[in-house]
Amino acid sequence: MLSEFRTFIAQGNVLDLAVGVIIGAAFGKITTSLIEDIINPILGLVLGGVDFSQLKIVLKEAVGTTPEVAIRYGNFLNTLIQFLLIAWVIFLIVKAANRARLSNSMAPKE
Repeated sequence: MLSEFRTFIAQGNVLDLAVGVIIGAAFGKITTSLIEDIINPILGLVLGGVDFSQLKIVLKEAVGTTPEVAIRYGNFLNTLIQFLLIAWVIFLIVKAANRARLSNSMAPKE
């Protein structure tokens, strides 16, 4: 079983997947910074000084050491914008890869 596992791990697809996950994690951090540090402040300024990360609906105020209970929809908006940006970039990458694959398949064979 161990040798089968080694063979499985050594296959190109598994290694490609591992590289993709690592690059995806790094891309996620870049996207988070882009949204939180660049896009949201600009949107907040345009919308009258709104800080998206602080938007919330307080269901129950904090009392003593008990923290408030709140729906933090601003954080949700940040995450939604990040998702849409990542989805758009992935769409563009897949579209470019499909175009490259199509052009390679149509190239004359030598």
